[in-house]
Amino acid sequence: MEDVTGLKKSAKALEESFFARENEKLLDKLREQAAREEKRKLLADALNIEDATILDHLVELDVSPEAIVAFGLVPLVEVAWADGEIQAKERAAIMRAAEERGVTPGSVNHQLLENWLRQQPEPKLLEVWRHYTKRLLQALDPAERDVMQQRALGNARTVAEAAGGFLGLGSISAAEKAVLEDLEATFD
Repeated sequence: MEDVTGLKKSAKALEESFFARENEKLLDKLREQAAREEKRKLLADALNIEDATILDHLVELDVSPEAIVAFGLVPLVEVAWADGEIQAKERAAIMRAAEERGVTPGSVNHQLLENWLRQQPEPKLLEVWRHYTKRLLQALDPAERDVMQQRALGNARTVAEAAGGFLGLGSISAAEKAVLEDLEATFD
């Protein structure tokens, strides 16, 4: 049958347009899913956890991997500077923890950390960390808060113990203990 009125041609154009639009929606959905998975992987690396529920929740909250890296490193730096200087063993413990969080040599995060280890950060850094931490904790359930606290403060305690205390017996100095207690109070 001949397409005298052009109806078949118009119908074909309509179908092609519809399916092109639907395909574009599907492609956008796939791209979004891939971006979510990449962010989830980066967060998993930064936190060194595999808990899918926590990772999915952090992705939903649009928490950046960079913020999570800073979230984990600021307490380490604060504890290391508690006595006014960074000792070699503290520095090594911080660099190990940073590497576990995916901070690679030459990266911006690594350079920033190096700066923090050379010169004590301004008190504003800790203030911003506290503000961010409190906001983040408000958005998490109790189990997620516990994991985040363990991640932030567990390595900070390791750094505090790294200097070895008196005769290398792994004690924590009074100044480091005070900083740890102060950091812990942020999670209350």
